[in-house]
Amino acid sequence: MTRRTQAERDAMTVEIGYALVSGVVVAVATFAGVLLPAMLLELPDGAERILSRAGTVLGALVFTVRVVHVLWRAPRAAGEDLPSPVQPSRPGRTSPDS
Repeated sequence: MTRRTQAERDAMTVEIGYALVSGVVVAVATFAGVLLPAMLLELPDGAERILSRAGTVLGALVFTVRVVHVLWRAPRAAGEDLPSPVQPSRPGRTSPDS
């Protein structure tokens, strides 16, 4: 197992921070979107409670999915297999006529 450089550790720290912050933003937006009808309309207490719980559950689910998605796509360590970059079929050519 190779040791990671400081730059690799810093990049992973930034990636984790981005995943957490974007997860919180998406979770809050989901919660607010689900709870919006209860805030704008006069609904029975039971309906407000259901919307609140549904918003909480969906917000937590969306947060988890977002964090996992961002971290799964994060660059791996140098020794791991990375997908090869897409190469053009004809490098240096912009059109078939050139």
